[in-house]
Amino acid sequence: MSTMTLFQLSSLEKVYLDYTLPEAEFLQMSVMKNEKFSYQIAYNGDNNYMRRNMDITVNSPLANFVTIRKVGNVPSEYPIRVESDEYYERYEPGLFPDVLYPMEEGIMEVVRCAWHSLWITVTLDGSVKAGTYPIEVVLSDKEGSFSKTMTVEVIDALLPEQEMVFTQWFHADCLANYYQVPVFSEEHWELIDKFMKTATDNGINMMLTPIYTPPLDTQVGHERTTVQLVDVTKDGETYSFGFDKLRRWIAICKKNGIRYYEMAHMFTQWGLEFTPKIMATENGEYKRIFGWDVASDDPRYMNFLSQLLPALDKVLREEGIHENTFFHISDEPHGEHLERYLMLKEQVKQYLPGYEFIDALSDFDYYKKGVVDHPIPSTNRIEPFIENNVPDMWAYYCCSQAVNVSNRFMAMPSYRNRVIGLQFYKFDVFGFLHWGYNFYNSALSLKQINPFMITDAINSYQSGDAFSVYPGPEGPIESLRILVFYDALQDLRALKLLESFIGKEKVVELIEKEAGMEIRFDQYPHDKTFLLRLREIVNNEIKKHI
Repeated sequence: MSTMTLFQLSSLEKVYLDYTLPEAEFLQMSVMKNEKFSYQIAYNGDNNYMRRNMDITVNSPLANFVTIRKVGNVPSEYPIRVESDEYYERYEPGLFPDVLYPMEEGIMEVVRCAWHSLWITVTLDGSVKAGTYPIEVVLSDKEGSFSKTMTVEVIDALLPEQEMVFTQWFHADCLANYYQVPVFSEEHWELIDKFMKTATDNGINMMLTPIYTPPLDTQVGHERTTVQLVDVTKDGETYSFGFDKLRRWIAICKKNGIRYYEMAHMFTQWGLEFTPKIMATENGEYKRIFGWDVASDDPRYMNFLSQLLPALDKVLREEGIHENTFFHISDEPHGEHLERYLMLKEQVKQYLPGYEFIDALSDFDYYKKGVVDHPIPSTNRIEPFIENNVPDMWAYYCCSQAVNVSNRFMAMPSYRNRVIGLQFYKFDVFGFLHWGYNFYNSALSLKQINPFMITDAINSYQSGDAFSVYPGPEGPIESLRILVFYDALQDLRALKLLESFIGKEKVVELIEKEAGMEIRFDQYPHDKTFLLRLREIVNNEIKKHI
């Protein structure tokens, strides 16, 4: 007789090919009426079959809200930095469960002697009545059937709307490159639309907008594929602008629920030394007029900005988004760049009255000296900003935040991805920035890569840093990491809901009582079950007040 092992797990488990089952299954949970939640069913075939195809069916009153995907494994040659800690799941190169492949016609393939998992996502829309519902997932073929059941309590409450600003940089050039379509062709616009929808489905509500090709992650002297939404015509020292593509971009953003906008950085990364690549038509010739060969303080560039920025301001106001638009000077400047940063900002801000400037920088001196309106410190250098009660505080992480703090690297346990929701809540984080929604290049964009085969930007950034979605045949394919991070955003919303009943101080007390420690960005329980237990406690407290 055919046998098969199924084991039900939370979304915080990562089922490696050599996975060891925990002692207890994950069998029940509670959620709000408008919550998206996930769990897994791990499976392993027996030795009688090299490979078998099985039908999947869902028996549940919630069946129409259920999506089932297979967790696929992707390779990592560079899973961790030398600077790491003892709280990673894997320390060696290998295969990592990450990509969530759609199921083809409800059929799954089972192989013997290796663990895989199904990822079950239930997306409630607020219409389901409160109550307790079973979700039975059945795997069957001619040899027999196997099933697992999750019991879900739907609480008679709605998560409040997400308040925190969340941007994960959208790389439009990478879509054109990977899919081999002309930039801003109809095929490209369709892909932009699809990838943007997946972004907003997962809590991203601010969009990096390439008014010109963003000067990010580019080797000095090299160029990224041009993605410039603003058409520029040059006549001597006078410029005229076309904004049709920008307006189309904004329309797609609005359609997909984007609420905030950030314009591409005005000066190059890591030092503000040069100007971005900007293309223009001059005397009938389309050519580059600014870039690595033009210094950031060149009067010609300042003349250009003096004409572009007022024209851009007019369009943003006409589109009704000016109050929710932010500008960047340069990404990740350091202390030695302070004087240049301040000088350049003073020159450009005169053309953008009323707009706020944000930049990823972790040097507290920048803030103390009033250089930047809203600094975005890294999560491992955020303490001075917290201690000094910086208002409307932002945060970011990237490949450097690898010790003690939360991140989304594939080698990390998923609880380290999700725990940041508690930190967002406790410290009143206004906005969060991450640089890689869909960066499908090597480091410094020297090469284009296939993210299904290269997950570390060619041995440069730990796997999981550069992108959170994969480019599937028809559009974006989610990773389990993007869904786990969305759980963090939903935890934040649940805590906000509880706060409306009992106040923030008591909510923080509740969190830290269950944690058994003070929550900081670099301190939290290293326990896969903590967040699951805490969320049930929060949900039960909410039930008492509805």
